[in-house]
Amino acid sequence: MGSSSAAPWKQLLIGSIQANSHLKHYSYFQLATISPNSRPSNRTVVFRLMISSTAHLLRYAGISLNREQFRISGPVDVIDGMNPDPVKLQQREKSWFACSLRSRMQYMAPTPRVSVYEQASQTQTPSLDPSIGPVGAFCLLVLDPDQVDYLNLKTNERLIFTSGLGVDGEKLWTSQNVNP
Repeated sequence: MGSSSAAPWKQLLIGSIQANSHLKHYSYFQLATISPNSRPSNRTVVFRLMISSTAHLLRYAGISLNREQFRISGPVDVIDGMNPDPVKLQQREKSWFACSLRSRMQYMAPTPRVSVYEQASQTQTPSLDPSIGPVGAFCLLVLDPDQVDYLNLKTNERLIFTSGLGVDGEKLWTSQNVNP
């Protein structure tokens, strides 16, 4: 079992994303690190979300890239427009402007599973000023991983990365090889 303060699973994930970047259906995945005070951080932004119901959030994020699977678990911080923290609102806005205009337009689409007849705004074509910040339906989810279960189906390798706190309060990661 190894130990490290950096997130060793992140290199596996970045490598997998880069190896599969030529595949069109993998291009939507984004990995960014949030570092509130310009300090290195293991908090990872993995979702941009349209708000319909945050009560049904999954406990972990399952990411499958080609023949590799990542199951990332940990607490999720939901940052919507009502968040009182100005730093988090700034992170939300930064994430909004990091999206292409076409991606931002998706947040103007009809609410899933609600009849367009019930949505009065659907009588008009939605428009979006590219210089204005996030719309109300835009929500940023920040996952603070505490465990990552990695499975490579090609090599039959499975690693479980678990975080804990070091003596100085810094997040430390341990890894364990597991036979699938």
